[in-house]
Amino acid sequence: MREDGWAHWLPRRRTGLPGLATIVGHRGAAGRAPENTLAGLRTAHQLGATWVEFDVMLSRDGVPVLIHDETLQRTTDGRGRVSRHSAAELRRFDAGAWFAPDFAGQWIPTLEEAIAVLVELGLHANVEIKPATGHEVETGEVVSHTLQRLWPNPGPRLLLSSFERESLAAAQRIAPAIPRGLLAGAPPSDWAAALRDLACTTLHLDQGRVTSAALRMLSAEGVPVLLYTVNDTARARQLLEAGALALFTDLPDVLLAGLAAQ
Repeated sequence: MREDGWAHWLPRRRTGLPGLATIVGHRGAAGRAPENTLAGLRTAHQLGATWVEFDVMLSRDGVPVLIHDETLQRTTDGRGRVSRHSAAELRRFDAGAWFAPDFAGQWIPTLEEAIAVLVELGLHANVEIKPATGHEVETGEVVSHTLQRLWPNPGPRLLLSSFERESLAAAQRIAPAIPRGLLAGAPPSDWAAALRDLACTTLHLDQGRVTSAALRMLSAEGVPVLLYTVNDTARARQLLEAGALALFTDLPDVLLAGLAAQ
């Protein structure tokens, strides 16, 4: 068992996840505020989300920062690779104006800054380890060390996830008590072995690449399945009925209101 009561998945054992919300704000609330920013986290909270997901990558000098892409162009006014800029350099780029003028002046926050906001708001978090190519192990180690050092106990619930198995293995080694989730597109052919070997609690899949039959099979195996990215209420109901445990959404207000009205 984990210190927070969440057990890793084992064959034929249904894993309970007390405290996990059905709706998780994706990259904060990516349809309502610039993704992976402090404003995005605060917006998700204002919209009623109790859980948020965001991505963490390392700067050139090894500081964990919130950003999804390996390059800066899509979500900031900077250019080039994130891993070739120091944390101080990254902070100078505007990470909000591209989304809307009201968010101009938002910066690329550090994981430490994000933790402070999460604790202030009481937001639970799924932290995705999103390493730049070639930095899989280092990113898993730094993120895990940072969370161990700064995440309060007791405090909001915490879940680590990654597409990169090397990153998850590093997290398993550094911070075994923090629950882990394996990210994939479609269900991997070796999903059971991977969950077992990495002592993962959850499996995170692309809602567009998983069938209802596969969801029912995974649910029957006791696997907690979280799906990304769901922005339509009717689709959300379908996936939850098929066995999904939680859904990542850019529009937490839409899904929360829609599901409450069913």
